[in-house]
Amino acid sequence: MIIVEEVQDKYQRKEFLEFPARLYQHDKNYIRPLDQHIEDIFDPEKNKFFREGECKRFLFKKNNKTVGKVAVFISSCYQQEQPTGGIGFFDCIHDQETANFIFDHCKNWLQKKGMEAMDGPINFGERDKFWGLLIEGFIEPLFAMNYNFPYYKELFESYGFQIYFEQLCFTRPIFAEVSRVFTIAYERNKRNPAISALPMKKNNLEKFARDFTEVYNKAWASHGEGKYLEENKVLKMFKTMKPIINEHISWFVYENEKPIAMWINLPDLNQWFKYLNGKFGIFEKFKLLWLKRFKKNNKMVGLVFGVIPEWQKKGIDGYMIWEGTQHLRKHTDFTITELQWIGDFNPKMIKIAETLDTKVTRKLATYRYLFDRNKPFERHPPVL
Repeated sequence: MIIVEEVQDKYQRKEFLEFPARLYQHDKNYIRPLDQHIEDIFDPEKNKFFREGECKRFLFKKNNKTVGKVAVFISSCYQQEQPTGGIGFFDCIHDQETANFIFDHCKNWLQKKGMEAMDGPINFGERDKFWGLLIEGFIEPLFAMNYNFPYYKELFESYGFQIYFEQLCFTRPIFAEVSRVFTIAYERNKRNPAISALPMKKNNLEKFARDFTEVYNKAWASHGEGKYLEENKVLKMFKTMKPIINEHISWFVYENEKPIAMWINLPDLNQWFKYLNGKFGIFEKFKLLWLKRFKKNNKMVGLVFGVIPEWQKKGIDGYMIWEGTQHLRKHTDFTITELQWIGDFNPKMIKIAETLDTKVTRKLATYRYLFDRNKPFERHPPVL
């Protein structure tokens, strides 16, 4: 018999964090997320999604031992054709009956809230963190990326979940030859005196937050489920990121003083955090400083790439990539870049990634389960 416990006290919160650490203790590729990073997602004072939604966490026990855990949530920020809730932070022993019990519990909870479907595993927050189930490429996860055993795919699909969209991660060596398409675009645009490229600088975050907001809102906010960003919130995010910003790897392109493109990258923090075992107290902070100084990080992660509509298909992407690549080859230790996931519904970004001579190194999937089993299932519509 499986017992369900809602996570409420400090012992249950600790078990929610410790169960996956025990489950993956023999998996050499597992990197434990920072405990505080997970806890902040479930803190109403720190997660704005609580303003427009509700979230509960549950532990599932058999014979007084944890056999699974999950978070289940609703948010008005997550607009779909039918009212759709989410499940995330799912971990489970290799047992379909246990997984089915967990999924049924989530389904019942969501139905009581008026939902007609559930997506998972997703985050009670933005798509850039803890979103999707790993289905290919069981290697060390990037920072804030889900990692799971291969058998999780079977657990989801045997229950009846179907892939709503796939999330593709593309990798290329920094020192690999840059596509001739990009070098031609670079040569053409560098002759234009109005065009210039600048790396992001920590001492002028206000300017770059403003420029980021302008490019993002023009390039992405009107696409699919995108939304407009506010400059003050972007600045707050940049200031939070300041300790980990590498001034050689994030780039902006301008037409005179007007921002027209951006390419935002960060070091993969998991290359350092994997030595901290999920903790981030005083000792771990000093250890991180030591690691940053003496432990080379050879992987950077592409977070956001955008060109405003009037400059798309004019080679500005190639100009920016080649300008930035030439610079970072000289000034950093990075040897690998991985593009944070791109949805299979976004052929434009996939084309850019392919032109970069990348290869898909991992795939995640966002699954959907319709409560009305007779309703036709439709995948995520393409972004044109």
